[in-house]
Amino acid sequence: MKDQFKKYLLPDHSARIQAVGLSEAWQTGLAHQSYPDCVQRLLGELLAASILLASNIKFDGSLVLQLQGDGPVALIVVECNTDLSVRATVSLREGHEVPADGTLQTLLNAGGNGRFIVVLDPGRETTGMQPYQGVVPLEGESVAQVLESYMRNSEQLDTRLWLAADSTLAAGLLLQRLPSQGGTQASTGHSPDETWERVGHLAATLKRDELLELDTDTLIHRLFWEENLIALEAQEVRWHCPCTRERVAGMLRGLGRQEIEDILSEHEHVDIVCNFCGKPYRFDAVDCAGLFVDNLGTSYDEDDSVH
Repeated sequence: MKDQFKKYLLPDHSARIQAVGLSEAWQTGLAHQSYPDCVQRLLGELLAASILLASNIKFDGSLVLQLQGDGPVALIVVECNTDLSVRATVSLREGHEVPADGTLQTLLNAGGNGRFIVVLDPGRETTGMQPYQGVVPLEGESVAQVLESYMRNSEQLDTRLWLAADSTLAAGLLLQRLPSQGGTQASTGHSPDETWERVGHLAATLKRDELLELDTDTLIHRLFWEENLIALEAQEVRWHCPCTRERVAGMLRGLGRQEIEDILSEHEHVDIVCNFCGKPYRFDAVDCAGLFVDNLGTSYDEDDSVH
């Protein structure tokens, strides 16, 4: 079954509930990347959160979430496009040991200089909009707490998040209060404040193991079976990194023949690793010679690194 994002509205439209479970996309993303368990958990939680938040963007573009740190982890970055295609990666600080019991604060904010960064990047076809970047201190003991604080203080939206990830699954649940829309609210006999408090109590019973072990439909039914939720159309989530062998070849052409020959004289081949997905590309002497026989002018991909 494909990974899916699902969204529900409360009958009075006073709040929305969103859930996502990633298995196939998460496994694809980890296929060429290996991180300590505590780091992998943070990456998966941030990835699930990006999908829950990006689904509400009103323009065609992408949401980028970054945890930038001064500890053993230098950077965790995830990107989710409005079509719910995702990619994610981690940069570990060289020479720093990652403790097995590392937490968000010890891994990224050991010196108190950690930052949480949100980037909203409108696509090239979106006119009249400029990229937005928000930067706040890394406050909170979990990814969920960091995001809740940001949404409350920077976006003025009451938001609750439950996130979990392990080596096989990344999952999340979002509960968000919506601005009053007057006549569009259904008559339920309860005020929006009462509805928010009630569903908040229900969601607060969610355990990490349930988030990782239950499929979305079962999870939502178990938590909100008494609520007459309005289910919206599910959306597929997929892992997508734009790196290809052709794009890497274009980058190598950009380095020039002499630079490539110098690398070959030392290593006998050129190894490229995508900074985002970790996928390796190897070009031997024959491959490199072919680069300059028929120069197609393929564009350079800034996400690729030469090794």
